[in-house]
Amino acid sequence: MKRISSTAFGIDQGSRLMFADFADGGVMWTGKGSRESRHVIGFSEPFTGIPVVMASISLMDIDRDANVRAEIVAEHITETGFHLVFRTWGDSRVARIRAEWTAFGGLHDEDAWEVE
Repeated sequence: MKRISSTAFGIDQGSRLMFADFADGGVMWTGKGSRESRHVIGFSEPFTGIPVVMASISLMDIDRDANVRAEIVAEHITETGFHLVFRTWGDSRVARIRAEWTAFGGLHDEDAWEVE
């Protein structure tokens, strides 16, 4: 469990089209084996510590004649952002993916008193 010790709590969220490889014959659509699409996401303001980040696929366009293999994760999470990563492998043919993300964590509280 992640305990938030801040009196200010923040939720940031966003959406990202990871790729649309069917349009230009990109590697997710034409390739085989391990492939990934990685995007650096910045939060609208810094959290006070490492936030919890949830990522999900909100649009998936995959060839029905191949196996569906997909992974979406948040990696390298910091107070200011993270990497949103989609991976596929084998013979999967992925035309396009859109991902949604939500981050939860403590924020700096301008009204909090600091006693030394």
